[in-house]
Amino acid sequence: VTLKYKNGAWGTIDNSRKAVYGYDQRIEIFGSEGCIMVENKKPTGVIINGANDIRSDKPVFFFIERYREAYLAEMEEFINCIQEDTKPLVGGFDGKISVQMGYAAKESLIKGSFVKITK
Repeated sequence: VTLKYKNGAWGTIDNSRKAVYGYDQRIEIFGSEGCIMVENKKPTGVIINGANDIRSDKPVFFFIERYREAYLAEMEEFINCIQEDTKPLVGGFDGKISVQMGYAAKESLIKGSFVKITK
């Protein structure tokens, strides 16, 4: 999926469910002033560099293990919103945008052209 934003920036999402070594979820963001990367979560940070190969643990497989901290933070945010009568950091509009992007990607594939997403 290729995204073009109003400010002229471009984004690319590559997706495959066929990684033979596990659930691969890396993020790389490159900009004019630098780069940020988030690697796959692994059981340990050990990497063994040998003369003939490089070895490390496979990515954590089960989604609850991968996102444990995120689920806890989400529940804490939910409880805080109820106790303090505040709005959550992420709301229905954010979910709507994700769904719109998915449908637009499918439509773009079918049409073979860009699809504009409007609010």
